[in-house]
Amino acid sequence: MLTTLNTSYSDTSAADLAWALGREPLPALATLDLELFGTKLQLRLLGASHQVLVEGERVTCSETVACIPGSRTPLPLGVAKRVGDWEYEFAARVEALTPGSFAGRAQELLALVSEHPHGLAGVFPGSPYAFTALLAHRHEGQVHWRTWHAYPQDGQLVATRTRVGARVPAAQSC
Repeated sequence: MLTTLNTSYSDTSAADLAWALGREPLPALATLDLELFGTKLQLRLLGASHQVLVEGERVTCSETVACIPGSRTPLPLGVAKRVGDWEYEFAARVEALTPGSFAGRAQELLALVSEHPHGLAGVFPGSPYAFTALLAHRHEGQVHWRTWHAYPQDGQLVATRTRVGARVPAAQSC
């Protein structure tokens, strides 16, 4: 699903993004409710980026990546935590792209997410390449999602990847 967000940027650069686990739901400009094999998931576009709410049988979890006033937790490269009976893993990276590469990558991502039944993308006013996009799926009993936060004025694309769910047993060796 693709939507135009009726707001201006609250996070104006990749450096403004912060990460938080366990925050209460923030006001959303657009949402997508999903149920992936018994796990409820709500993808949320904020004026300041994204929030994902996850509810399983005995565990709830929220991830927020946004410009959070007063937050002292910058966007980490990686996080691994236990949340109740679940494992939570998060990774982020910032890509620096040339203007031509940025436009092409933005078009690819917006097409991928907007056409996917588990995707939500919001374009901010002022540039067709200023967007936040989320895409969820379930794999081997765990919920996964990826997000992209685009900053065309700086040629930066912040990509995150999250996995949450019951612990996957290690492979047995012979």
